[in-house]
Amino acid sequence: MDEPGGKIEFSPAFMQIEGQFGKGAVMRAGDKPGINDPDVKSTGSLGLDGALGQGGLPRGRVVEIYGPESSGKTTLTLKAIASAQAEGATPAFTDAEHALDPGFASKLGVNVKRLLISQPDTGEQALEIADMLFRSGAVDVIVKDSVAALTPKAEIEGEMGDSHQGLHARLMSQALRNKTANISRWNKLVIFKKQIRMKMGVYGRPETTTGGNALKFYASVRLDIRRMGAMKKSATKSYDWSTRVKVVKNKVAPPFRQAELAIYYGEGIYRGSEPVDLGVKLENVEKSGGWYSYPGRRIGQGKANARQYLRVKPEFPGIFEQGIRGAMAAPHPLGFGERRDVQQESGEPYGNNG
Repeated sequence: MDEPGGKIEFSPAFMQIEGQFGKGAVMRAGDKPGINDPDVKSTGSLGLDGALGQGGLPRGRVVEIYGPESSGKTTLTLKAIASAQAEGATPAFTDAEHALDPGFASKLGVNVKRLLISQPDTGEQALEIADMLFRSGAVDVIVKDSVAALTPKAEIEGEMGDSHQGLHARLMSQALRNKTANISRWNKLVIFKKQIRMKMGVYGRPETTTGGNALKFYASVRLDIRRMGAMKKSATKSYDWSTRVKVVKNKVAPPFRQAELAIYYGEGIYRGSEPVDLGVKLENVEKSGGWYSYPGRRIGQGKANARQYLRVKPEFPGIFEQGIRGAMAAPHPLGFGERRDVQQESGEPYGNNG
């Protein structure tokens, strides 16, 4: 038997396994690609990227985003698509709800000419199309909108009022059993949007998500997005809202962190003061009185002037954001966006980090 840390490449068992199952069937955990340099896709929000722990949504994994209606789920997924496109990735959008507005997506920065859209007739068709796209290597990111709309074929072909107990949950369980390994092998990112429902006559939190429990276990990251309250940009513009995103499950970084986002109608996630606020929080930007300073230069007196400085200096925002992301990646005593009072709550959908 080899000593710890010794080579196993020439052991008979190792050679037999590789000969029977192919190269890479067995490897050291440290030799797995991306183990020291995680491959992530930005969400479009610096704050949420920091709360996720590695700077974005991890590739090769399944991500679940759930929340009430009008909480910002579509906005968040479209911003993630726009960020992926900016990095050269090719995304696809499974519009099972038949509700995607290309005009709205374009306003959020999505290049709709480079976005693949599928509007499948059944849940089985939606999942097979996604698998074929991944196998072809044509796409890097797929958003499925939504799990509730991935209707099984048997339900569509049946009569209205027929009972199909557990059919949707079985479809999701079978799909995730079969596809999760391929998602990891091909290093793709799959984002499932989920609606929430209310359980009747239960003790504790009555909320639950659709599609059974399989996705809760197979997802590496689960994000709970909630609308917090309205805010007004100016006297002439309509009310917009603040949104809180909680990382209720995270297999690639510490969970239970959160980020607060400002979402503007028709514009998406507002990043105006986000870099400055995060810089101060991470001690990457010094605030002395009313002045904000970045190492080597003052960037403005007051938050509005600091924001304006980032806007008018074309070469500086990239350097500034790179510094912020570097600070977010460094370990902190409490962890970015983490609260000491965070506890797992009973009931669904919170607290499931399995």
